[in-house]
Amino acid sequence: MAHIDPDSPVPKYFQLREILLDLIDSDELSIGAAIPSERELCQRFGLSRMTVRQAVDHLVSEGRLHRVPGKGTFVARPKIELALQLTSFTDDMRARGMVPGSRDLDRRIVRASAHLAKELGIQPGEEVHFIERLRMADGEPLSIERAHIPVKLAPDLGSHDLSDKSLYELLESRYGLVMDAGELTIDGGIADPSDADLLKLPRGGAVLLLQRRSFAGGVCAELGVSTYRADRYQLRTILEMPVRRG
Repeated sequence: MAHIDPDSPVPKYFQLREILLDLIDSDELSIGAAIPSERELCQRFGLSRMTVRQAVDHLVSEGRLHRVPGKGTFVARPKIELALQLTSFTDDMRARGMVPGSRDLDRRIVRASAHLAKELGIQPGEEVHFIERLRMADGEPLSIERAHIPVKLAPDLGSHDLSDKSLYELLESRYGLVMDAGELTIDGGIADPSDADLLKLPRGGAVLLLQRRSFAGGVCAELGVSTYRADRYQLRTILEMPVRRG
């Protein structure tokens, strides 16, 4: 059995964190399983309750564990890696073996403000489709998508049902808009009360805020503003050293 090395320069709480991660990664503690109580961990590893709590708090903040008041601490589901590429939510979830879904929250035509017009490359006052949807995977709410699409690019878009469908697939098949480039900005934030309720987050829950401009043949066809649950998503990218020139 793994043990805590009292002579190691590695802090004891971090050693316990690594032991718990090994148990999770080896499936000795499977998804949804309760971890031993703080008292049990203190007795098993000869640690103070403060040290045990620090290790568990770290894993909770990292999304590897989650607490249920009055019941205990459990192994969390793995986070979904946010796709840093131009792909639809529907295609992304299907590629992960999950069943995508959506629920319409709002569909209307608005007049472009100066800011929206600048982002879309159109004139202020032009008509823009506003589409707000709750996106789900395997029945679990994961994000709220708010798409802005110039009406002149997709005139009758509002008449098409988008329930459990890909917006990008519809834009391509119906209007010939093939998204081939994009720009993505990611920020961290706190969900507002209405978004928190839709995403089944506690009030003040953390979210990832994504703004994406998608282009079709050099024309900005969509400005998407999405709110993702930070407890279910993580970012991963490849780091490369810049080429040094002699």
